Formats: sequence, C-alpha cells, structure tokens
Amino acid sequence: MTEYDYWKIFPRMPRKVMIGDITIRDGFQHEEKFISTAAKIFYGEEIIMAGCKEIEVTNLGSALTTPQFRDADEALAHFRSDRFKKRCAQKKINYDELVFSAVTIREGAVDRAIELKKKGIGPDRVLMMVSTDPEHHFANSGTTLSQYWREAERCIRKCRDAGIKMCGVVSTIWGSPLSGATKLEDAVEFTKRWFSIGANDIEHADHDGSASAAEVYRYFSMIMDAMPNPEAHLCHLHETKRVASASVLAALHAGITRFEGTLGGLGGQPANFLDDCPVRGTGEYYYKDHRYVGLITLEDLLVMIDELGIEHGYDVDRVLWLGNKMEKTIGRRLRSEAIYNGRTAKGGNPQFLRPGLKKLVEKEGEKPGQNVPSEWPAKAVLPEKWGPDAWK
Repeated sequence: MTEYDYWKIFPRMPRKVMIGDITIRDGFQHEEKFISTAAKIFYGEEIIMAGCKEIEVTNLGSALTTPQFRDADEALAHFRSDRFKKRCAQKKINYDELVFSAVTIREGAVDRAIELKKKGIGPDRVLMMVSTDPEHHFANSGTTLSQYWREAERCIRKCRDAGIKMCGVVSTIWGSPLSGATKLEDAVEFTKRWFSIGANDIEHADHDGSASAAEVYRYFSMIMDAMPNPEAHLCHLHETKRVASASVLAALHAGITRFEGTLGGLGGQPANFLDDCPVRGTGEYYYKDHRYVGLITLEDLLVMIDELGIEHGYDVDRVLWLGNKMEKTIGRRLRSEAIYNGRTAKGGNPQFLRPGLKKLVEKEGEKPGQNVPSEWPAKAVLPEKWGPDAWK
C-alpha cells in the first residue's frame, strides 16, 4: 500500500521551524546604492514585529570593503535602545528571546564586536566563514584555510569570554563559482571542525545557487546522521536559477529546522560599486547578471512553509506588506511572487463568481452538490481497458 502521510514518508521532517531574516545585512550588501540607516532600522524593527527572532543586523568588517555598513555601530545601538525595547514590550515580544547577529569575517571585526559588547551595543552572535574551496576562501578572506582555522579558534575563545556566540559558516558545499565542483564530505568534515573548536552553531551555505534538491537532501541527511541536533544547523540558500524552494523542501525532508531569507530575495556578493563610486567589495562579480542573484525570498519561503502546515511564528501578511515596501526602497521589481499573488485563498474569491449557476442547477432539476448525471453510478467504475490501452 502506498503511504500518503507526508510526515510518515519523511519522519525527520519538522512540524515547527525557525526562520531568520538577514535582509539588512546580506540583502543590502549587494546593493549598489547606500541604503539609509533609517531604512535599515525600519526593516529590522518591522520584521521583528512580524515575528522574526533571529536577525542579522550588519557587517563589522572594514568599511573600505563594504561601505554599505559604515553605519554598523548606529544600527546595532538602535536595537539595544530603551525605545526599541519598549516597543517590543508593547507588542508583547520577549526582547530576551531575540538574537542579533553581525558578520565578522576576520579577527579585527571580532575584536570590534567584543568592544561594542563592552559598550552595551554589541551583537549576541557573530559569524566567521570557511569555504571548502581554498580559492573561494582566499578570495573572501585573504588567507589559507589553515591560517584561518587558527584565527577562528582564537576568535571563538575571545567570543566565549565576552559572552558572544560564534556561528561557523561552511560555504561552497554544493560547488564553487571559482573552482567548480566540490565534495559534500569535505563540508561535513568542516562542520565537525567548527564544533571541535567551539562554534555554537553552523550555517550551511549555498552562496551562489549551485545546490540541487537531491544533493541538498543527501548533504543534510549526512549532517543529521553525523550531528543529529537540529538547533545546531542553519540552511542558507541563494536563488540564481529559481530552484531554491525545492532545496528548502529537501532540507525539511532531511530534518533541518532553521532557515533564513531576505525580503525580495535581495543579497549576493558584496557590491563593488556604491552610489557613484567603484568600491573594493570582493572584486568582480561572479554572475553573468548581478541583478538576478540573492537569497531565497523570505516572503515566498514563508508562504510555502505556512501552506505546508509547518509552524513558523510569523504574521505572513505583515511580511508580504513589508515586501511591497521594500520594492519602493530599492526602486525596482524584486523577486518575490507572493507579494503580488499572495497566499492561497482557502475560502476562494467569491467576488469572481459568475451569477446564474444556482438558477441553472434548479432549471435542470439537479440536486445541490450534484457533480455527475443522476443516472450514472455513485462511484466511477474503471473498465477493463481504459486510457491509452483502450484507444489502441
């Protein structure tokens, strides 16, 4: 007998997930115009009001590389302010449950996070990143992998002393834009390395949209077999070929419960142009067209999760409203379909009903709810030969 219960077919698939938002960091880093501090604060606040509990606020790296985040201190300070805490209390949001993260690729940025923590405005969690492709890692960090692992180990010790959690990012899991194919086994080993030196959790990242659903399921099944703690693993998927939603479903099948996205599917490689001036970024873009890259859209991800019947904690309609606002902020059509087409209307759309059906049913002498001629059997009976065989 065929099993029709989805959760019996995929027993690891969760009934509840945690979805983080990284719009005002990863989303904005790819924009070639400066997004105002006020806009960053607005979207950060509003996504929390909509139900987000894990949010990336900024990048604490050099403003020479990513000048989009020259306002990092100001943005972080806002989310530590009494005014914001008061708003959370008014909306019955437990401020102590919120996790504010910042990217700190190198040790100098980690030191900056620790200093900000001492001032009372630092992040709860920081991220450092390794790539399984040494060339991609060098392009991002300027070090060999061995050098970086030693640096990360030092930084984790510093962060633990300062009361900051360290998230270890593993990138190029499903392929590298520089060197091509990579091995999933290397990413599993790198995950173990992160935990061996004290990382709190791991972001498993597809930074260029290389992942396919089958390989995502295979990889996360390997991860959950080796390190079966759903809270320890976060799925980070980029969207370059419109297949990331299939990969999310595959990750759910494997038992992953933590995901993240951006409003409008914003994000990608740090911009190498800002306003009217070229900037360093991370060099030339890897993509044929840099406009059509970014993360899976938060709006579409939430609609998908919601319609699967999985608990997520968001006000989906408020997120769709935010997605519409984001298009005005950015000044172009973004990549969410849900902000235009909305959620599936379970109650239908009565405003589009055509008049006259009830009268026609009465005229034909049919009963309400009758779907086939009254002389037909109550249940269809398949003939011995049917479909293509009957036409041969």
